[in-house]
Formats: sequence, C-alpha cells, structure tokens
Amino acid sequence: MKSVKNHLSLVIALLSILFSLQIFTIVDRAIDAYKENLAHNYALVVVAKSPLEANKLTHQYKLIKNIEEISPDSVIEKLNSGINKKSMQLLKMTLPKFYKMRLIYYPSPSELSELTKKLLSSGVITKVETFSKTHDTTYKLLLLFKRVITIFAFTVILVTVLLIFKELRIWQFKHSERMNIMGLFGAPVWLRSAVLFRLAIVDAFIASAFAFVLFAYLSSLDWIHEQFADIGISVTIFDPIYDASMMLAVSFVVSILLATFIVLGHKEEV
Repeated sequence: MKSVKNHLSLVIALLSILFSLQIFTIVDRAIDAYKENLAHNYALVVVAKSPLEANKLTHQYKLIKNIEEISPDSVIEKLNSGINKKSMQLLKMTLPKFYKMRLIYYPSPSELSELTKKLLSSGVITKVETFSKTHDTTYKLLLLFKRVITIFAFTVILVTVLLIFKELRIWQFKHSERMNIMGLFGAPVWLRSAVLFRLAIVDAFIASAFAFVLFAYLSSLDWIHEQFADIGISVTIFDPIYDASMMLAVSFVVSILLATFIVLGHKEEV
C-alpha cells in the first residue's frame, strides 16, 4: 500500500502533463483541419481586362491552387429585357473577365494582402475581392483559440512540473539517511540515487501506459468524432505510434531531468 502511494502522486502528475499535451495536439490538428476546410470553400474573385493564363499564374504564385472563369451568362440573362442577340454578344465582348481563384491553404491576413498587391501589379487584373472582413475575423478567432489553449496547456504543465519536483524532493528527504550512509562507504552519486531514478523511470512508463489506454479509448468513441463531423472536419484523436512515442519521450525526459536536478542539488550531511 505504501509503495502504491509512493507512485500514485507522481503518476497522476505525469499523466496531467501528458493529458495537457495531447489535448493541445488535438486542438492544433482540429485547427489545421478546419483551415483546410476553409481553404477548400474560400476563393478570391478577380476581375481582369483580358483572359488570364491559369497555368502561368499558378506557377508564378505558389499560394494559388487553381483558377476558374466565372461565366457572365447568368447575370446577363437577369438583365435581359428585350435585348437582341447582337447587342447581347456585344455586351459580352465589352464586359471584363471574372475569375474565381482557390488557394492551397487558408492564408493569414498578411499573406492575403501581399497576394492581392502582386495580382494588382500584374497590369491585367483590375480588382481583387478577398472578402477580407470575414476572412480576417475568422482567422483571428482561430488564432485566439489556439493561443488560449497554448497558455492553458503551458500553465498546467508548469504547475505540474513544480509538483513533480516537490514530490521527488520529498522522496529524497525520506531516503536521505540511506543515501548519506552509502556516501560514507564511497558509493558514487548515481548508485546512491539509483532508487530515485528507478522511481522516475517506472512512473514514466506507468503514466505513459495510462495515457495510451485513456486516449485510445477516447479515440474509439463515436460521439467525439461526431462533434468534429458537425463542423465538417475529421481529426485524428490519437495516433498509436506518433502520439504514444511522444508521450513516452516527454514523461521520460521530465522525470529524468527533475531527478537529475535533485541529485545534483543534494548536499551531503556531515
């Protein structure tokens, strides 16, 4: 029972770090997926004096995915009130060319502004409609949400690291007499602290295993995927290879580093 208590507090602390990191990873993936979805539905409307060469523009501007000409026929039909065919053909010839430009990814306001300036400087394009007000608001909301999650995750991790450090320090005080006796007999620092490092390594394994089971279970729940489907995106909740490796690495690094700092800061009693 005592052994379980020694491990429980450290495991819970490590688990909270892994939980915060994975939640941040899920949110980051969700934002990226949502931006891809926005990029798929978002397009610029461009007005040109003459026909545009789609291949040339997509090669020249890497942000442009494809260019599609917008036919003016539907607009002309709405305006048609007894106009004869000859006049209609003449009207079509005098109208500028309208194009819809789709982008590879959802750009930042600065990237969108730079692309607009470059397109207008070409001499052929006379107007670019970016729907900047809606675009900027959406982009800033995504950025704000990501920053809030980042600050929250960082705060939780910082507080938890301090708690782990304190827990390992308490454990060291409990075993300081044994470590001092070993030091009197000439035992090196790594041998005197072997039990501390073993505690850190074992708890890192246990916390990673708990986190693996927890997120593997959460990723299997249909209702979580339905929440993302409602906003038109699909997100990987848990990658058994990449995420599990990251969890194990983080828990190991945190545990070993804190244990090392405690050992290096330990002063022998005389």
